[in-house]
Amino acid sequence: MTTTTVRVKLPTHLRRLAGVDGEVTLQVAEPATQRSVLDALEARHPALRGTIRQHGTLQRRAFVRFFACEEDLSHTSPDAPLPAAVAAGTEPFLVVGAMAGG
Repeated sequence: MTTTTVRVKLPTHLRRLAGVDGEVTLQVAEPATQRSVLDALEARHPALRGTIRQHGTLQRRAFVRFFACEEDLSHTSPDAPLPAAVAAGTEPFLVVGAMAGG
């Protein structure tokens, strides 16, 4: 199995919960997908289980968004390959807390 290094940037509250400073670097199986990145993130930092995705269904939580290479990936398939720059480790996969209201 071939792996790749993916950089993940988390919002401040999730970094605190996970006990990390700055980016998280993960080894994931190729092709890197949202699902493989989030599975690896939750395996390495169990405190994050249920914070980004719902327990059981693993659906993205309503006020969480995913971005990479200036593109919103929130509504793409969790099994779609991430952009090549993310899989190569040159660009991060961003987990962003969405804002609501007006």
